[in-house]
Amino acid sequence: MTFPAGIVRVFSGTPPPPVLSFRLVHTTRIEHFQPNAELLFSDPSQSDPETKDFWLNMAALTDALQRQAEQNPAASYYNVVLLRYQEPGGEATPMEASRCVRGRGCRCGDQGDPRPAQSPRGGLRSRPGSPVRPSPATRMRLRTEVALAAGLGAFGLLVLWSLRAPSPPCRSPQPHPGPRPRPPRPAPPAPPPPPAAPTPRLPRSPTSRGSRSRCATSCCTATAATSRCCRTRRPSARSPCSCCSPSSRRPPTTSAASCCAARGPASAGCGARPLRRLFLLGTAADPREARKVDRLLALEARAHGDILQWDFHDSFFNLTLKQVLFLQWQQTRCANASFMLNGDDDVFAHTDNMVSYLQDHSPDRHLFVGQLIRNVGPIRVPWSKYYVPKIVTPDDHYPPYCGGGGFLLSRFTAAALHRASQGLELFPIDDVFLGMCLRREGLEPASHSGIRTSGVGAPSASMSSFDPCFYRELLLVHRFLPYEMLLMWEALSQPNLTCGKQTQVF
Repeated sequence: MTFPAGIVRVFSGTPPPPVLSFRLVHTTRIEHFQPNAELLFSDPSQSDPETKDFWLNMAALTDALQRQAEQNPAASYYNVVLLRYQEPGGEATPMEASRCVRGRGCRCGDQGDPRPAQSPRGGLRSRPGSPVRPSPATRMRLRTEVALAAGLGAFGLLVLWSLRAPSPPCRSPQPHPGPRPRPPRPAPPAPPPPPAAPTPRLPRSPTSRGSRSRCATSCCTATAATSRCCRTRRPSARSPCSCCSPSSRRPPTTSAASCCAARGPASAGCGARPLRRLFLLGTAADPREARKVDRLLALEARAHGDILQWDFHDSFFNLTLKQVLFLQWQQTRCANASFMLNGDDDVFAHTDNMVSYLQDHSPDRHLFVGQLIRNVGPIRVPWSKYYVPKIVTPDDHYPPYCGGGGFLLSRFTAAALHRASQGLELFPIDDVFLGMCLRREGLEPASHSGIRTSGVGAPSASMSSFDPCFYRELLLVHRFLPYEMLLMWEALSQPNLTCGKQTQVF
């Protein structure tokens, strides 16, 4: 069932909306129903076999629509799966052969029939060319409705560029040494010295060779990841070395479910520029999960020297704390970095275009650009991810801010944000908090049409939103899977890429 976007305000308003219901007739022609148990109620004891009555769980429906509205605020309508059914027919696969798991696509049944598979842009799409082998005993036709949904990540990408002449390298302590090696057995007359910790290596990205490169004089990168990626028990004193060293040639990265797996896709977008990336971490709330990844984090720190961690639980509402702590670290350890990119781990960052844009700006002047959000206020609905009670803020309007999916800021603005953050109480929504800091300093965020934190839409249904021509002039787009970042950067790096002059995105 399709609902218009404006219905969310009606359903979540006061008084509560009436309960929606519907009736299906001639149901004896249908062999089997499978209603959405979370959204639909029905009475199995109905006496009339020709009809079936259903009514909706309005609270659950409002919750589902609100989640889609938060994930895709630009959408004009939202699809919701209500039920599936089978009727006798000539093509045939039993309904039980389709076992769909939320968030994992669908698996093939015993008959070997094709099932919807996850498409590159996150929807569900049928696999063409696979033969359907019907079962003689069950000649049915399967009809399904599919609703699209996408999850929000709590990671962040921070990229620092220095576009002017190289400055003195940033001060930073040694990387986390990992597990302490066993000392060798002493041998007369004197025991040998313990082995030295290996120097952090800077691996070459597998994609950097094919990348177009418009190098800056020196760059620094930092990527924020949560503790489900990897962790250590040590606080921020175990932070990486020399953030802005020109010899640290490394492409930018994005975090994913595993830090190690993200290092490859993350390189797409900067080629062989001298960059420095940092993974910003808190700690896991579950001690068992923390122990599993403790060893991994130690190995990562020894191999790459790019992990920064503080002792707080890494959660959505602690992202503000992570921003404040990083600003403090940046001001004391890497204050000579000229510009920063702050974004989620699932953004596609076209760093060539970013560097070109930043060439015309001074790091010592105010710059804070992204997808500007204004004239909005706190969400007072308790089940919303962004729920803010009045005890936190009685204000009905937020200051202008840029969506947390990705924004660019200068060294001047980073220092201003750090000053303001010291005098403000932490607000649970991190991008709104940065808007509050800007207002305290008398600064304003600005909009940039090349930063699309709400995604990219194709101009017509016949075109794919994954067309590289839509991305060649953009700076940042949310949201991408790791393998999609590799595919997109590879496509944009092709010298024979041909696009029309009127290519537009929405």
